[in-house]
Amino acid sequence: MALSMLLGFIFPPPPSLFINTMSVITVTSLAFSGLSEIRGNHLQYSKFWDVNPPKSSSPTNRTIKLSSRAGMLFLYTPAFLAALSSFLLFPNGDVRLLLLNLALTLHFFKRDFEVLLVHRYSGGMVLDSAIVISLSYFSSTISMIYAQHLAQGLPDPPIDLKYPGAVLFLIGICGNFYHHYLLSKLRKNGDKGYKIPKGTIFYLIGRSYATRRWYLSKFEDFPKHVKALIPYVF
Repeated sequence: MALSMLLGFIFPPPPSLFINTMSVITVTSLAFSGLSEIRGNHLQYSKFWDVNPPKSSSPTNRTIKLSSRAGMLFLYTPAFLAALSSFLLFPNGDVRLLLLNLALTLHFFKRDFEVLLVHRYSGGMVLDSAIVISLSYFSSTISMIYAQHLAQGLPDPPIDLKYPGAVLFLIGICGNFYHHYLLSKLRKNGDKGYKIPKGTIFYLIGRSYATRRWYLSKFEDFPKHVKALIPYVF
């Protein structure tokens, strides 16, 4: 029942060992990461870059730290280059493949642009975490592109969502950039402190379990009643 509903607006999984393997790895990795977050073992970047320091200072336990700007570029650039290269690898793709390639390229270009010219960083990033996150973005990008490449020639799903999806993507990416711009304006004259952003859809900050707990630990006036995981519900 559920599968038949899904196939009403998505393509069936392609008969590819690579795609099936990557799907299993992705689901397993997400489950492991979720459990680690709940247990307090965070990937060490952004607000959480220094929450899991090594228990000893021996050479085997020393971590390599990057600046936030260098680390974020390391996160996004491989995926951006992979998406950009897809135009050379699949020059005769159909409309769906073209839209996907454009969306991924634009998304990661925007991320790199913000890293270089918009964001104002205050922390750092541990290299081990940067490698894990960068690999996840890169592998997800190439998997999506290759899966859509394999789906070319298959009958379109009964419910065609490619153009509504493109519109929602543009609304989302523009809104995301606007809010990142507003965040950058909260820090002035070299200020590196964290502040609680307000207005527009900043009501939704603290949506993840770990981020909400971090805000509650840092700000006495952070609203405890906010229902942001499912907006205004839970």
